[in-house]
Order: sequence, then C-alpha cells, then structure tokens
Amino acid sequence: MDDEPPQLPRIDPSIAPSVGFPPPLVCLGFLMLGLLLDDVMSLPPIPMGRAMEWPGFGLMMAGIGLIIVSLGMFSAYGEDPQPWTPSQAIIARGPYRHSRNPMYLGMLMIQLGYALWEASMGVLAFVPFAFIAIDRAVIAKEESYLRRKFGKAFEDYCARVRRWI
Repeated sequence: MDDEPPQLPRIDPSIAPSVGFPPPLVCLGFLMLGLLLDDVMSLPPIPMGRAMEWPGFGLMMAGIGLIIVSLGMFSAYGEDPQPWTPSQAIIARGPYRHSRNPMYLGMLMIQLGYALWEASMGVLAFVPFAFIAIDRAVIAKEESYLRRKFGKAFEDYCARVRRWI
C-alpha cells in the first residue's frame, strides 16, 4: 500500500498551463494565515468592524455567486475549470465579458468579505498577498499558455477585457 500523497499530474506547458496547485487553496491559505496572525499578535478588529459586517457578508455572497456563474460558463463550453488542464476555447461570455478571471476575483471577494464580516485585521492584511500570488503564480502562467495556444484571438480578447475588473 502506497502512503504517499497524490501528486498533481505534470503537464507540458506547451499543452496546458503549468499551474501546479488548486488556486482556491491560495486564498484559503492566506485567510488561515490571517486568522493565525490575529490570534498570535492579538490584533485589534478592523475599525468600524461591526458596521462592515453585512457589507462583508454581501461581498462574500457576491464572490460565491460570481464563482458559480463562472463555473456554469465553463460547463456550458465543455471546459474543465482546473487550471492545469488544456483549454479548447476562449470563454468571452457572461462574467468573462468584464473580467478575464472572474473566478479568481470571486475568491478574493470572499476573502475580503470575510475579513470585513469578522472585522479581522489579519485576514485583511493578507488580501494583497493572495492577489499577488494568484496574479503572478497562476494567471501569468495561464495567460502565457493561452497566448501560445490561441494567438491573436487571445490578444484581441485581452485588448477588450481587463485581467481583473
């Protein structure tokens, strides 16, 4: 019996993006680090924390909704949302008309919303780190792959639609 943890498949970056980890774990990891920072450093709550509770909850729900709609677009196109799998099409409908990365935007909305909902200074402090990690370690690799795969069609899409919002 093999007790080694399962490994993500190694995929040639010319065939698929070379993203080697599930991006939701980035936001979850930084959220957990923020909670740990709150606990270890006994950080004070975000000023106006309780006044931001419901806007934070709304932001989390909007982020979840954006992810669900975006996943629906992947399903409609017959695409696999796992970022290390090959793409057969450029999705430019639904939320993808306004953002090239609505699922990642939704994940950051959830993290920011949670920080506001819980008035967590630690979680809030790690939102920029999650943004940078996703932008550089995930999106940059995905977009490099999509440029190679779709060429001018992807360049035209990038000219029309911003990376985030």
